[in-house]
Amino acid sequence: MTPIKVLIVDDSVFIRKLLTEILQADPALHVVGAANDPIEAKEMMNTLNPDVLTLDVEMPHMDGVSFLEKIMRLKPMPVVMISSKTTESADVTLRSLALGAVDFITKPSNYAFKEIEEMADVIREKVKNAARANIQIQRTKTKAGAVAPIKIKQNVVVAIGSSTGGVEALETIFKNLPAMMPPILVTQHMPPHFTESLAKRLNALLPLTVVEAKDGDRLQPGYVYIAPGGRHLVVKKTKYDAIVSLLDTEKVNAHRPSVDVMFQSVADVFGSKALGIVLTGMGTDGAMGLKVMRDKGAHTLGQNQSSCVIYGMPKAAMAAGGVCQELALNDMAPKIMKYCEAAS
Repeated sequence: MTPIKVLIVDDSVFIRKLLTEILQADPALHVVGAANDPIEAKEMMNTLNPDVLTLDVEMPHMDGVSFLEKIMRLKPMPVVMISSKTTESADVTLRSLALGAVDFITKPSNYAFKEIEEMADVIREKVKNAARANIQIQRTKTKAGAVAPIKIKQNVVVAIGSSTGGVEALETIFKNLPAMMPPILVTQHMPPHFTESLAKRLNALLPLTVVEAKDGDRLQPGYVYIAPGGRHLVVKKTKYDAIVSLLDTEKVNAHRPSVDVMFQSVADVFGSKALGIVLTGMGTDGAMGLKVMRDKGAHTLGQNQSSCVIYGMPKAAMAAGGVCQELALNDMAPKIMKYCEAAS
């Protein structure tokens, strides 16, 4: 098998060297070059024809987002962003994902060698998955607020799990929903800071109220609750309503937050009065939890292969018997509304 050709674009000599060593350790990957800035990268892209780019967010001459925008307009290709673990970098990274970057990698704190060595397997996996990603997806862009209101069912909940490609997928779905919906729970695989930025970004774009979930939040119609990075989101039943509970327990399927953990709690609390959805992402997280939801009478959906950036999580959920129906991403919102609309 021909190795995946990777071009590293980063103004840090340390990061270029470290990423080269990490990626070259896998025979399936071959670093064909390492550029200091976008100008140098553009020349290397023309001569080396890489399969995947790793692209730093902050660089001289041209920032990573501006360069990414040019790439996706002129010559779309898989790009993995390199970001710092800060709120500012999280905001920029989310804009990059919305522009078409497949995924992102966070730099270690203070360039801690031990930390990035522990991330080595994840870095290699993300680059390999980026090479297989579907980057030619065309989606219908609908302005927020263009959807007619519906009369919603009472005492139901929607639970959505996503990973790679999920930022744009969530935005696409939510832009096609009205402001008043049953409570929506989201577990998107992201570290701290990034989930907070995701909630703020979506809240600014949508008629729905989107928040990063807090422990004890009461589930309310019209709200989207996003699991905070580093904590599992579950729901608990109280005497009068249902609330969010955040857990610091062990990772599940190598993730915290985990989609499986959220789906299991939704199944326990809401049973058949729930809609579970698995969107684009690599791995198997959510497959078993969605099966539990389906077994308890919930309706369940999986994103189909042709509209996924990475058809990993939906594929695993389908194989586990957890998916009632597969749909293209652009068909998700109408299906969600149909399920949530009360009979007149």
